[in-house]
Amino acid sequence: FGIATDENFVITTTNRKEITEDNFSELVQDGVTLYLLQSVDQMLLSATKERIDFLPHYDTLVKSGMYEYYASEGQNPLPFALAELIDNSLSATSRNTGIRSIQIKLLFDDSHGKPAVAVIDNGRGMTSKQLNNWAVYRLSKFTRQGDFESDHSGYVRPLPVPRSLNSDISYFGVGGKQAVFFVGQSARMISKPADSQDVHELVLSKEDF
Repeated sequence: FGIATDENFVITTTNRKEITEDNFSELVQDGVTLYLLQSVDQMLLSATKERIDFLPHYDTLVKSGMYEYYASEGQNPLPFALAELIDNSLSATSRNTGIRSIQIKLLFDDSHGKPAVAVIDNGRGMTSKQLNNWAVYRLSKFTRQGDFESDHSGYVRPLPVPRSLNSDISYFGVGGKQAVFFVGQSARMISKPADSQDVHELVLSKEDF
């Protein structure tokens, strides 16, 4: 790597957790992406890419078609698809101490690429691992605990009251992805964790699948 014998360096995960002798077996596993840096908070000189490989869980087929919104007969599914797309924003902004901002934009300007639906919020953001977990079909918000770093860490299911702003829409962990591919052909998620300088981007496309 061209490191001088007297130069200090650190090895971190993409979430900027330093690899040490104590956490090595926990953090370093097959396929994990690591950074070799001069310090934990060093600015990255260029963007890094990480490929996600997974097989959908059988619940994707067995349960999703039965319970998901667009299987409802005689109903216009588009509003339900949009509701799924803002579910992450509802969760991300639920702990905001200030203004809670969620915007939905419909983009039809051909000069900027294909038409798109953009959901923008000022929530706490997601780490690269949390974006990874969002992409995996077999992980719902209720099972992304334990071995996985959840994008709903510490999530407690809301009380049975009118559910307008508490983010309890997607139960099986497939609704957001199904909504994306009901509305369009690909998803691009861009997120910056509130306590990090790094911006993470995830792309899912029907063509890649």
